[in-house]
Amino acid sequence: MKPINEAHVAEPGLAVVEVAAADDNTAFAIQELLAAQWAIAPADDTTHEPGEPGVRLRCFLDLRQQCDL
Repeated sequence: MKPINEAHVAEPGLAVVEVAAADDNTAFAIQELLAAQWAIAPADDTTHEPGEPGVRLRCFLDLRQQCDL
């Protein structure tokens, strides 16, 4: 994965979340759980590093913007 951009964590309440999961479905399910609670910039796909187990997904959260459930 690319390095985290300083702008993504420039203020309190901004976060970068990296999910490591066994498969795409699991990674996207975690992303959906986060999106139900907070504003996020979702990932469209996962990555797989050769020689490492599972997949990774990175999304960006704005904890200042809580979603109404």
